[in-house]
Amino acid sequence: MSSTGNGGGGARRAGSGGSAAARARLRRGPRPAQPQPPAGRRRGEAPAPDAPPPDQAAPPLVVVDAAPPAGIRSRPGRPFPGGPGPEPGAPGDHNEGNLLDVVRVAIAILDTAGRVVLWSPAAEELLGWPSELLVGRRIDELIPDEEQVGRIRAAIQDTLRHGRWAGPAELRDRDGAPVALDARISLLVDGDGTPFLQVNLAEAGAVRAVERDLAVRDALFEQSPLGIAILDTDLRYTAVNQTLAEMNGMATEDHVGLTTGETLPERAADEITAIQRQVLATGEPVIDVTLASPVTARSGYRSISYSRMTDRAGRVLGISGTVMDVTERYRAVAKVEHARRRLSLLNEFGSRVGDLLDASRIAQELAGAVVPRLTDHSAVILLQAVAHGDDLPRHGHDRRTSLLQLGTASVQDGPEVEVMLRRGARITFAEDSACGRVLRTGVPELLSGADQLDDVTYPGDPKMQAAHDLGVHSMLVVPLRARGIVIGLLLVSRAGYREGFDRDDLAFTVELADRAGSSLDNARLYARERTAALTLQRTLLPQQVPQPTGVEVAYRYVPGSSGTEVGGDWFDVIPLPGDRTALVVGDVMGHGLRAAATMGRLRTAVRVLAALDLPPDVLLRHVHELADDLAQGPDEALLATCVYAVFDPATARLTVAKAGHIPPVLIVPGEGAEEPTRNGGPLPGGAGRILDLPSGAPLGVGGVPFEAVELKIPEGSLLALCTDGLVESRDKDLDVGLGRLVTVLQQPHASIQAACEAVLDTMEQGREPDDVALLLARLGHGQAGTPTAGWTLPAEPTAVSRARRLVRATLAEWGVEALTDTAELLVSELVTNSVRYASAPIGVRLTLGETLLVEISDPLPDPPRERHAAEADEGGRGLELVRRLALRWGARAEGMGKVVWFEQPLPGNEPDEP
Repeated sequence: MSSTGNGGGGARRAGSGGSAAARARLRRGPRPAQPQPPAGRRRGEAPAPDAPPPDQAAPPLVVVDAAPPAGIRSRPGRPFPGGPGPEPGAPGDHNEGNLLDVVRVAIAILDTAGRVVLWSPAAEELLGWPSELLVGRRIDELIPDEEQVGRIRAAIQDTLRHGRWAGPAELRDRDGAPVALDARISLLVDGDGTPFLQVNLAEAGAVRAVERDLAVRDALFEQSPLGIAILDTDLRYTAVNQTLAEMNGMATEDHVGLTTGETLPERAADEITAIQRQVLATGEPVIDVTLASPVTARSGYRSISYSRMTDRAGRVLGISGTVMDVTERYRAVAKVEHARRRLSLLNEFGSRVGDLLDASRIAQELAGAVVPRLTDHSAVILLQAVAHGDDLPRHGHDRRTSLLQLGTASVQDGPEVEVMLRRGARITFAEDSACGRVLRTGVPELLSGADQLDDVTYPGDPKMQAAHDLGVHSMLVVPLRARGIVIGLLLVSRAGYREGFDRDDLAFTVELADRAGSSLDNARLYARERTAALTLQRTLLPQQVPQPTGVEVAYRYVPGSSGTEVGGDWFDVIPLPGDRTALVVGDVMGHGLRAAATMGRLRTAVRVLAALDLPPDVLLRHVHELADDLAQGPDEALLATCVYAVFDPATARLTVAKAGHIPPVLIVPGEGAEEPTRNGGPLPGGAGRILDLPSGAPLGVGGVPFEAVELKIPEGSLLALCTDGLVESRDKDLDVGLGRLVTVLQQPHASIQAACEAVLDTMEQGREPDDVALLLARLGHGQAGTPTAGWTLPAEPTAVSRARRLVRATLAEWGVEALTDTAELLVSELVTNSVRYASAPIGVRLTLGETLLVEISDPLPDPPRERHAAEADEGGRGLELVRRLALRWGARAEGMGKVVWFEQPLPGNEPDEP
């Protein structure tokens, strides 16, 4: 049987209604299994009562545009599969879940009179009529509307004339419900030339759904602004839309049959192919992966998404992918991220230099912060005044301006980097160079190219030659400003393949430089104030420390590390009459210039009272009584600690008193130690101990009496006085620090100076940032060979003449007879006063050192008072004679009594007459 488009022959045979033999041949063909009868009727039963009889006129064919009623043997339409199915006979090949299952096509064969010759199983399933009920009956009987019968007959006639016809139709199923169909009629001719009509019927709703899905597919595929691709299981393109073709720079038809690797450059295709294989193998979709665009018609960035495709039966058909040009979005996000990173850099730099008050460290932090995130090489150049804490220059900058390169950083090392970025180098420049212009005007400059880079400092600068060798091609010269004054320069440069600077980079660098300029100016002010505070404090400390007889002294003073907040620590060494020495260490509570000034007043008060040769406890009591006058202000009380010690080398006695201060440490040489040496000799070490003294209240507190302790000191002992900054720490007790001090001083040292350094080296790293004052004194028994003589006389009138004879004989023995007359006179006056007012034995002692020292002691504690005698008075001139004839004189308390002393210069050492 063959189809023909010639409707003439078919028309001539239509009237005969077809031969029975032809109908038999058509019906002898193999028949598939009969479909299940509709619900409520078994196969072989009589037709339903409402079924049309064979001889009843068939209703006409009706054209319907509406979709079929819901639930009438209709399955919802499915989207267009998008790819070929598996080969016939392949594993899993079956008739369920494919396109024919979505759009069921029923086939019927009619003769030219419209009678059913063949009714397919699909038609039985579609309308519910079994073939045994319809074969031989007119198709008109299934038309529910009689008015449309003429239309179906006209369609048959049109098919006989033209060979085909297509249009909507409406048939009645076995239950009597109308079914909207889409009909296709074709003319067939068997081998005998007998015409037949092949009718293809499909549910109109399913056809409409497929058409709608195809329209949606066309709209999404062809009209979508996204690039869309369909690939088979071999990852070869089966379809691409025009958008993707334009992205890849190839025609749509050129993609078909090719893989991604054959359409894109190798580097871009490898990454995409790996993603495609992963999606095809796992079924897990990949969504919105951003990749750099390949070098094709469009460059930039793309977002790709892939998902695996399966048919209704679950068979894998391939993968589908969408490609979107996200260059603008990527650049916008990159711009936001770029701004975020720069804001992070500003915040990070601010936190790193926020607590720094050293210009050199700030400069180095600034140079390191911009490498490598902003630049490849950086240098921070500052005015010398900023680095040293001096005042800013009032005049403009010129080529004589002194600049120092204090901060450098680079992404690489090498000799060229060392030449270009040598830290601490002095920078010179020409006035018309980029550095000169920026220093004068404060306007930043962006330089690029060899010609502009040669103009940074001066022609022939080795630093710029090194920059050329490093491949520097872009540079920013930005001023560091403070209060409108340019205090330095920030130079950043990029080299190699890195993109050159732009205006955004310049604006950001200016912002960073402005923040750094404020920090640098704060550091300059800090350095200036700190220098002023330290200068004040050092001027208040001893400028020259004497080395008294029998005592070797070493000291160290370490300022605190808390900036201008200098402390009130101080020390002093005061020579006293009789070759005695006062050793003082004190600490004024608080910090700052006011504490330093109070320390100066307190030190002056102690020196003045020490000149009166007061005992240590008495001296501290007098200083305490002056607390209100020595205070920092009317609303602030004086609060200070002090330890005051007096050493007499003639008697080897040490008298110590303290006012709330840290106790002294005494190191006594061991019994097997050699004879201690003095004046720079080594320290043998020994056994150390902390002196147990009455603590006393701090000066200005009161309520606790000051008590002095007298000790007999072995030859060569080491006495250590210090402030609490040396031994205190945040997390340890004071005893730990004192124990560490004792441990260090017990060790042998090359000298007393070396012992000082060893003590400072053991300071706790976590200690409070307080000042440290340390005073070490090696105590001896006076100079070897110093002549000394002493006697004890009764408090009787004969004591005066005896004292004169003893003095005359002793001075003659020592060979200093020139001192005899004056010494006899003054001794006679002082012994006479003791005999007159004292009732206990009187002591007389002579010491011949650099001067002749004469000491008269008695048990009366009241010091002598000088009187101005009238011309007629017989007495009252003894102390006046002592004052006029002696080099120095004075009185001090000793035990329960006192000692009155005077000194006479040796022959040849007399002071000039006033």
